[in-house]
Amino acid sequence: MRLRSSTEGRRRQTSPPRCPVMRRPPRLPPGATPAACAGAAVAAAPGMKSGGGHGGPRGRAGRSPSPAARSGLVADACSATPSPEEVQSWAQSFDKLMRSPAGRGAFRAFLRTEYSEENMLFWLACEELKAEADRHAVDEKARLIYEDYVSILSPKEVSLDSRVREGINKKMQEPSAHTFDDAQLQIYTLMHRDSYPRFLTSPAYRALLLQGGSPSSTEA
Repeated sequence: MRLRSSTEGRRRQTSPPRCPVMRRPPRLPPGATPAACAGAAVAAAPGMKSGGGHGGPRGRAGRSPSPAARSGLVADACSATPSPEEVQSWAQSFDKLMRSPAGRGAFRAFLRTEYSEENMLFWLACEELKAEADRHAVDEKARLIYEDYVSILSPKEVSLDSRVREGINKKMQEPSAHTFDDAQLQIYTLMHRDSYPRFLTSPAYRALLLQGGSPSSTEA
């Protein structure tokens, strides 16, 4: 029978405890960061609001976004990075800005900071309505547009004069794809004259110009 030496006994008593097996963290997609994935999870969760606790004065709690808002959000998120020439062209005319998907996305983000995003959402909804051919879909979309942007009870009501508003009320008896044409033009003109000049001098637009180079000329 082999006797253990005192040295061997002390070595066994003082050996460090074995560390528990650590699980590997889940792998992230290439190029993704934990913060980005966490933000996407919050944004995708139903009923969650993004942007902190300070919403605009016209926010609507507990109501899902309209089809125009949803399509606009997807377009904003998926728009390709604009070229330097495209960014510079936005200063040449409001029409060029609005014809560019990336331009509409940048302008809409600016309107959001001024709590007037509903103007762009209304314009997008009207464009979507005019492209609709199905009669039942036209009736439903026209009703939603009226409830979201024309009704005086809506927190997202756009600014329309009494003549245009009365015309819409008459046309809503038999809605068509062009029920809101006059109102859409009025809101387009409002964005052009009021918000567009401020957008061109905003830090957001200047940042886009710096990313793509200085513009050769700028026209209001």
